Amino acid sequence: MSEHIPTVFVVEDESSVREALDSLLRSAGFRVQLFASASDFLLGWSPGDSGCLILDVRLPGVDGLELQQELIRADIHIPTIFITGHGDIRMSVQAMKAGAVEFLTKPVNYPDLVNAIHRSMEKDQAGRKNREEVERLRRRFDTLTPREREVMRLVVAGLLNKQVAAEIGISEITVKIHRGHVMRKMEANSLAELVKMAEQLRLAAGGTN
Repeated sequence: MSEHIPTVFVVEDESSVREALDSLLRSAGFRVQLFASASDFLLGWSPGDSGCLILDVRLPGVDGLELQQELIRADIHIPTIFITGHGDIRMSVQAMKAGAVEFLTKPVNYPDLVNAIHRSMEKDQAGRKNREEVERLRRRFDTLTPREREVMRLVVAGLLNKQVAAEIGISEITVKIHRGHVMRKMEANSLAELVKMAEQLRLAAGGTN
């Protein structure tokens, strides 16, 4: 849909508002895609699309807040700016808690909207970079044997080689061999770097401990 060029996706059912946003945003140099409903947006969305979403709260059929939740459930990562002429505190709190970048009321203040778009674009780029890095780490982690994963888990937890050996019942020399394999396969130049990689993988998997 967007050919992977950062795009502002506007989902707004009022044609006059949709057209006004289109004109304003294009004049500011943004690439824009317009949709009249949540279902239209979902039909056109592609996982490779980058940019941000300007989303009206009140839409025919699936409303904006429901679309936000549907995107979250589908693991679709797109920074979202809500606009509404009927916003209230409950709606804004719900949207922001679910990760919205901004919640603006109509008539939208143009500088506030542009500022929110720039922040959203930066958030999208940072998120994509992080997800790509995590995917590279997962591919490396997948090359580890079960024993190497076990050694890695204990090493990044702070155990010394002799403690790892005692924990899993192998010799310290064997631990050193497995540890070397882990460092090479994960492409880690130091223990600190390996610990950081393990933490990235844990957070990506939804870990809290």
